[in-house]
Amino acid sequence: MSLTIQQVIDTILAGMTKPPEAETVDGFKSGDPSQPVKGVVTTFIATPEVIRKAAAAGANLIITHEPTYYTHIDQTDWLAENEQYHAKKALIEELGMTIWRFHDGWHRTQPDGILTGMVAQLGWQAYQEPDDPWIFNIPASTLLETARHFQDKLNASNLRYLGPDDLPCRRVAFLPGAIWEKWQINALSKADVLAAGEANEWSVAEFARDSQSLGKPKGLILIGHVSSEEGGMEYLGEWLQERIPGLPVTHIPAGAPPIKKL
Repeated sequence: MSLTIQQVIDTILAGMTKPPEAETVDGFKSGDPSQPVKGVVTTFIATPEVIRKAAAAGANLIITHEPTYYTHIDQTDWLAENEQYHAKKALIEELGMTIWRFHDGWHRTQPDGILTGMVAQLGWQAYQEPDDPWIFNIPASTLLETARHFQDKLNASNLRYLGPDDLPCRRVAFLPGAIWEKWQINALSKADVLAAGEANEWSVAEFARDSQSLGKPKGLILIGHVSSEEGGMEYLGEWLQERIPGLPVTHIPAGAPPIKKL
């Protein structure tokens, strides 16, 4: 197989169900897309550890979901004097890695690529509403049991939850990542529980807290952004291999940030 990195990306874009947006965060963040592809790594975010592991695996293309340089659109001008930015950039160049971000396009795909991969990890395909794929009608459960399911299935080491442990849960809204608070609150309003990657504490968490004081308690599960979307990038690797058989594709999990608890 003699494909360039650009041809791999072109194959991905050709498989999208919607055309790319005019303004998007997707695109190359480093490297030379005209060079032959040696191997592909999918990941949630291109940490230095992921970059090193990708090089050790013989890959020269990383497809990441989130920014490499700390802002949503990967701006770097504000980092001109930042030593950490230059160290990471030097590592990428030293290892000859090309990094391509695939965020907007993967979410715009129908069905949403991230959600598809996450639902498979949860084992909830049978519970998904056909007309509202973000809503799940699960077997009778409690908030505590539902939170533990997310923690166990998604390896969510940073998971937190709000609400009574014994709150009945039959209808769950699952919004991976960090979507606008209005979307999260609207989703929670038509479910017993909202499970999200992360949420504003001053809006969504307060809405959930107010629900208890007003006599109609709701549950809120904050999975952690990485754990709520990593499976969607693993699914991208499987999706890509179906379209380019023989292409070496590996998923390297970024893992949740090692945040410690006091």
